[in-house]
Amino acid sequence: MATRHLIRTVVLQSLYEWDFYGKKKDITEILERNMAEFAPGVDEPEFAWKILHGVAAHLKDIDATMRKAAPEWPLDKIAIIDRNILRIGLYELLYADPEEVPPKVAINESIELAKNYGGPNAARFVNGVLGSVYREAIEKKPPLKPKSEPAAPAKPGRQ
Repeated sequence: MATRHLIRTVVLQSLYEWDFYGKKKDITEILERNMAEFAPGVDEPEFAWKILHGVAAHLKDIDATMRKAAPEWPLDKIAIIDRNILRIGLYELLYADPEEVPPKVAINESIELAKNYGGPNAARFVNGVLGSVYREAIEKKPPLKPKSEPAAPAKPGRQ
């Protein structure tokens, strides 16, 4: 299993436990324990912390995005595993550095997590939600405007 895929799996496992217990346990302790048990000596442990802290820092916005992208599915009706796969995917899609995790990689990794750990329709559901957010938030962003040339000084006599 590739390092980053393993890390996402461990983060998913940690978020699942945290969510299952009503977000009352210390998520940092959960991830520390899971990293030690399931990914000891992994190459990029900071990647796990980046995802975990990113999801936690943007949780309200991530959940609001999920509600908007899947209005027929209230958050508490989405399976805990699927909800947390979406949280990881939405964090990587909307807040992570696209040079580090390109948007399509974020989507594909989430779909793989859903195939491995979600129910029979989880991969399609995750693909639909993340694809919708991608089209809405990423593809519709206006292209960056080229830096404009400084304005030429006014010619004498013209104002």
